[in-house]
Amino acid sequence: MKKRRSSRMMVAVQDASLKKVMILAVLGCMMMFMLVGAIASLKPEYRISSSSVSNMTNQFSQETFIHLFSFENHYFAQLLPKERQKPNYSALLFRMVTSINPDDPRSLLGGELPGFALYDSKIIVAGEGTDYTNMPYESAPPLEVMLAERQASLESLEEADKKHEEKQVPPPTQTTRGRNVVYIYHTHTRESYLPALKGVKDPDLAFHRTVNVTKVGEKLAEEMEKRGIGAEVSTIDIEGELKKKGMKYYQAYDMSRKTVVEAMSRNRDLQYFIDIHRDSRRRKYTTITIHGVDYARVAFIIGGENAKYEKNLQLATQLHHLLQKKYPGLSRGVIEKKGAATNGKFNQDLSENALLIEFGGVDNTFEELFRSVSAVADVFSEYYWQAQKVQAPAPAEKR
Repeated sequence: MKKRRSSRMMVAVQDASLKKVMILAVLGCMMMFMLVGAIASLKPEYRISSSSVSNMTNQFSQETFIHLFSFENHYFAQLLPKERQKPNYSALLFRMVTSINPDDPRSLLGGELPGFALYDSKIIVAGEGTDYTNMPYESAPPLEVMLAERQASLESLEEADKKHEEKQVPPPTQTTRGRNVVYIYHTHTRESYLPALKGVKDPDLAFHRTVNVTKVGEKLAEEMEKRGIGAEVSTIDIEGELKKKGMKYYQAYDMSRKTVVEAMSRNRDLQYFIDIHRDSRRRKYTTITIHGVDYARVAFIIGGENAKYEKNLQLATQLHHLLQKKYPGLSRGVIEKKGAATNGKFNQDLSENALLIEFGGVDNTFEELFRSVSAVADVFSEYYWQAQKVQAPAPAEKR
């Protein structure tokens, strides 16, 4: 009898365990389907992707990754100073939970003080006189400026064209043979310059529907062509499209992204993508005199939250150094921008050869701008043809 009872109890226990396992399995499947459904229903910008993982890992310092490697190989820890060979787990946990870096008070102040988030930017390579008090920044136009049509001086633009054409460029020794390899566009299409706007003195009003940074882009394409490099210029008025679709100014990069993607799918020859902007700084920060002639200074902006950050940074840095060598002081440097107060990608995740270049500031003339355009085209062509030589396949050996 006792044996029968014990065997029945064991069977009952096994049945109960089996039921629990089945219930847990069903609940597990339900939870998995619910989780997958929730992830699939998220908006694209919130889904897990290579770029979102890259954005998350960008929050950690290089030391953090060295500590992770040292868990597997202790020799990695020797790369760090002795006082930092032991990781500060409490600081790392605090940073993950609060997004505040204990070693950088800007991470706290940037969220509390209006306008302080500007200093989230990082100077990667400083040009002459560039520091954290005069980094490039862009201000959104007031609504009335977006809607108003202002009178612009076309005479100054024509005069700048004439003077610029007087400078002769030797015929190119090599060309892209009719292929457009550079795509030039303007996310903030209507950014303009005060000297070209009649009666406008307020820098916050330096915007115009037609006389704006697109003229800089057109001139850059012309200068590229003179040096044998085919370039295509986008004629799409991004801010006009925003107005048509009822979108906000901060969504300009979403709109310009579509034009870049469309251009990439339409023309497989495109290798470089340049987004041209205008800085909001005043003349003393955006103008340089070289050999007795005034130039509008340029700045290279790199989005710190894009998966192709390293390659884009390398390209911008090389162009900065080429400018520094041939046109000392023309480049204000290479600036990294990321954080809540800025876009952080600037469409640079679309290509390893993407640039955002600030040409001059609100006080620069088109004559000064066109000189700088010629200089940028000069060093870019030097870089481009050198890169083509490196990438060209080696000639086959004769047998």
